[in-house]
Parts: sequence; C-alpha cells; structure tokens
Amino acid sequence: MSDAQLRALLLDCLKLWEVKGKVTVRDTDVAIETPGGQFTVAHADADLRPVRWFYQTPERAAAGRPPRAAPSIVALLSALRSAMEGMGGDRLRIGGG
Repeated sequence: MSDAQLRALLLDCLKLWEVKGKVTVRDTDVAIETPGGQFTVAHADADLRPVRWFYQTPERAAAGRPPRAAPSIVALLSALRSAMEGMGGDRLRIGGG
C-alpha cells in the first residue's frame, strides 16, 4: 500500500468513525492530527514480518513508550478507531427467520 493510498484510507476511516482530523504524509510516517492529539502510522520493514505496521498514540508517546506493532491493516484500523474513540458504525446482520 502506498502512502497516498494509506492517507486516502485513513481519511475515509476518520469520516466513518466521526473523528475530525487531518492526515499528512511525512518522510517516515503518516501523521493523523485529531482533537485528541497526534497519531502516527508507519510501514514496518520487510524483515519484521509478520508485523506490517507500527502506530503511535498520544498516550503512548507521552509515556515514552515505543510505537505498537500491528500485523494487518485490519488490526491497525481497529486499534486506531479504538484509540481515537471513533464510532463503530452499524453492523449488517443477516439471519433466517
């Protein structure tokens, strides 16, 4: 996934999660500025697989903790939504009866 694709995906997610924010591609990561603080996302090096992403939250940064690893884009987005306290959205349920 390119940085431009990641930026577009994150912008869409912010809208779905109802989180106000700005997404900026930087040299080494992608920054997400929200009212709750700055979050960052960076690609993991290929030799670190199965880790694919690293993300940092304002709380982790303030505590001096390193970025957290995520093995997939789904895990990354889930963790970011939770950390940003974003809305979960409606779930489609299909059932018989």
